[in-house]
Amino acid sequence: MDQHTAEATDQLLGEEDIPPVHEVNAAGQSPFLLTADHYGRVLPRALGDLGVAASEMTRHIAWDIGIAGVAERLAKLLDAHLIAQRYSRLVIDCNRPPEAVSSIPVISEATAIPGNEGISEWERAARRREIFAPYHDRIDAVISRRLHEERPTVLVSLHSFTPVYAGVARPWHIGALYNRDTVLPQLLLRLLRAEGDLVVGDNEPYAVNDLTDCTIPVHGEARGLVNTGIEIRQDLIADQSGQQQWAERLARIFAEIAVELKAELLV
Repeated sequence: MDQHTAEATDQLLGEEDIPPVHEVNAAGQSPFLLTADHYGRVLPRALGDLGVAASEMTRHIAWDIGIAGVAERLAKLLDAHLIAQRYSRLVIDCNRPPEAVSSIPVISEATAIPGNEGISEWERAARRREIFAPYHDRIDAVISRRLHEERPTVLVSLHSFTPVYAGVARPWHIGALYNRDTVLPQLLLRLLRAEGDLVVGDNEPYAVNDLTDCTIPVHGEARGLVNTGIEIRQDLIADQSGQQQWAERLARIFAEIAVELKAELLV
């Protein structure tokens, strides 16, 4: 077998690696479908440590700190289905179009990722095929089934953001992110601001667009779903207490949103 053939048939994930897709409450009856693109920070065994120090792998460059705990709790409180992705965004970022430079970053913030430098196209394809594709295929299949069953479906993409990026402090506690569809984000912004104790970001600290995002454009906008992205500041959800408090706050707010949306969009 020549080298090209060997490379083409090699697998990235082995028997000891966990599946990329993690689901909670798949039978949930809520209209809200939750996703978490940066839920985990696992590295495939075949990639070693990517040349990245263990201390760096606990930082925001590797995953969305705290969002796993919030997402799991929120899914249970809302009786919602959560679809999450277990592998580190440093292996492949599941909220980036595969053609984007940041899909497999060689540097994240100021940290070099040596294991991503100079990788071959077959290595890139393996990461797309074995991590990116199963995650997005699962979201797509769940949406298709729900639409076929005529179940109300609202996509909520959950993320967290670092309090300081490139030396600049970020004041927001939470942000609502969107692109073309503003129905749910505007409801969310109004209810978050009504809480009275929050600095709320309107498309901050990021805005959704087709070049830098995948989940909302592909699974929300292209499928015609009401949708929003949510970003929570990581220092607020770094421990279980913060995660529980934010899950309870969001569950209460989304219960109000479901009532407001029902007459127009969920029937």
